[in-house]
Amino acid sequence: MNIRNTFYICALLLVINSLKAQDQHFTQFYASPLSLNPALAGSFQGKYRFSFIYRDQWRHALENPYTTYSAAADFRFQLGRLQKPGKDAFGAGMIFYSDKVSIPGFSTNQIMLSGAFHKSLSRRNDQFLSAGFQVGLAQRNVVYGSLTFDDQFNGSDGYTNPTAEELPENNFAYNDFHAGINYSYSPNRGIGFFAGAAIHHIMEPQTSFFYDEEKPDRYDKNYLFRKYTAHLSLQIPVGEVVKVSPRLLVYSQGPHFAVNAGSNIRIAVNQSGNTALHFGGWARTTRDEEQSPYLDAAIVMTGLEFNNFLFGVSYDLNLTALNLNRNGQGALEISIAYLGEYENDTVLCPKF
Repeated sequence: MNIRNTFYICALLLVINSLKAQDQHFTQFYASPLSLNPALAGSFQGKYRFSFIYRDQWRHALENPYTTYSAAADFRFQLGRLQKPGKDAFGAGMIFYSDKVSIPGFSTNQIMLSGAFHKSLSRRNDQFLSAGFQVGLAQRNVVYGSLTFDDQFNGSDGYTNPTAEELPENNFAYNDFHAGINYSYSPNRGIGFFAGAAIHHIMEPQTSFFYDEEKPDRYDKNYLFRKYTAHLSLQIPVGEVVKVSPRLLVYSQGPHFAVNAGSNIRIAVNQSGNTALHFGGWARTTRDEEQSPYLDAAIVMTGLEFNNFLFGVSYDLNLTALNLNRNGQGALEISIAYLGEYENDTVLCPKF
């Protein structure tokens, strides 16, 4: 096996091993609400929401960076009489998620359907308790055509011989289930409070290319660990045009544990408040089975809010050895969202 392929296979094994224990993650986690918590489906004061988020990392370490993106749509349906104070609502949505290492073509694709019930706890509709559930299908795939092995070398000018390597089927699918709850309090004036928790991969699906249902004891089983997530955000008005939003995201999956902590600042730039700038600073601390907690990344974020559109850009400056050795850098993330038929300024899910 040549050196180039050795590097790619090592990278593949690293990715597969990390994916066994750790999901994808987005720095702008509120910009991808359906991947954060199923209870956030329909958690907004409008009729519908479309969101897209893209992330690439290791751009300077790999010829083709490791890319992740998700596209989602969710809808909010009011329940009961429109004149009734304290209107309950139902949310429904769908999210498609994909991540990929271009060479050797390892990818995970997932589609999930979401449903959530939002119980109004106040006559002003500024306080809700929500519960949601997700069900879907995931597929993993690897492309062997970009790899060559020692026994393929023809002795003179290339790797043209067939290989005797025993390789498993290059794709498989599995079912997945998530559930979550969320509480939001967002008064027209005063401090808003948002808190939620979710459980992902409730059934801990088997995710090994080598696993054979007809011969379950032949290979070690490789399960996707159940993941537990908790998130917290405040919205603090400072004067007429500035709002500060401290945020915290904590998640645990198998031996892995991470904490994202920081704050966003929203600055309105016109009197109507429909145009605003967002700025944020974050830090991410992680821990695995071999290490004590360490600072993994420092993060900067900026965004633009214009009418019903939201645009966000963030960059993770990787602080681990991969970046210190100048073999790679962090991760770039871009988000776009549109909120349709937005009814008022009540915020049920923080932006970005």
